[in-house]
Amino acid sequence: MPRSSRDPHHDDDRSSGAHRTWPRALRPLHPPRIFTYVDAVARYGSIRKAAEALHVVSSALNRRILDLEEELGSPLFERLPRGVRPTAAGELFLAYVRRSIRELEQVGAQIEELNGLLRGRVRVAVAESVTGHLLPRAVARFQAAHPNVCFHVWVDGPAGLSEALLSDAADLILTHEPNDHPEVHSLAQIHQPFCALMPLDHPLAKRSALYLHDCLEYPIALPDESLAARRLIDRALRSAQLQLEPALVSNSVELTKIFARQNGAICFQFRVGDTPEPSDMVEIPLLDPCFAQGRLLLAMRRMRVLPVAAATFAEQLEEELTNLATRQGFSGAACAHALEKPFAG
Repeated sequence: MPRSSRDPHHDDDRSSGAHRTWPRALRPLHPPRIFTYVDAVARYGSIRKAAEALHVVSSALNRRILDLEEELGSPLFERLPRGVRPTAAGELFLAYVRRSIRELEQVGAQIEELNGLLRGRVRVAVAESVTGHLLPRAVARFQAAHPNVCFHVWVDGPAGLSEALLSDAADLILTHEPNDHPEVHSLAQIHQPFCALMPLDHPLAKRSALYLHDCLEYPIALPDESLAARRLIDRALRSAQLQLEPALVSNSVELTKIFARQNGAICFQFRVGDTPEPSDMVEIPLLDPCFAQGRLLLAMRRMRVLPVAAATFAEQLEEELTNLATRQGFSGAACAHALEKPFAG
């Protein structure tokens, strides 16, 4: 029985140049598997943890790394009692691996852009404060226009956000901690008031503004040292020569809010966006000079060529932060925009 001319695998179709209809749901380009393995081992600092994240057997992953090291003629990782770390050769190879992964992402994005598609994945690492309203609304608005773009968002403290950006694990970060690292490029930043948050029936709830010392006689839930808010609070305490004994310390802003709500306590947060807190809580700005330094920054790694989807989302976020600063009545000096635009691949 003759083969159908519609068979895409038939030799006659390939040799005759017959037109082929490509599916619009294109699969993302994937780097060589060994590149993914090396990157994961370096990122997790452990073969076991990398294997768990990659859903492969630890011994098999270790064998692939050993085979690669034998092929290269040099160890890529120093085996430590608790984990691994890249050797000098490993750092060189890792830089090549990550550069190759980025370039493959950019090529895929460029091909899809030629086809009239905006597809791909945007990776954003953020401070927890933006997860309530600002970021979800921004993602929803973006996906309404570009439904084929997915987002990978994770929450971390300032150190983790910087590390994610510099290692290219994240395309963009939203952080409250200024970063003077030469490779961190600020796209936009706006002033964000720092507030005490408490239940409506709290004795201080009717005040229009507070100083930190006003809060000290009440139970307090503090963020831990990994968060930018805690660094501001500690700076204010030192400046005023005050001491604070918290009732609760946590790296979760949401947990401190729940504790304050349930126990008539005070917690602290940046006021991000213009959506008010739930009606059973009230935000009161803190007037201590240290809290005037509160900022929200959008940043990327300097000179990185972002995938098209990430660069487009960065431009949208810049616009939204500018509009937010305008609505909140801040001066132009409080909303600083970099002269460089996000580099789009």
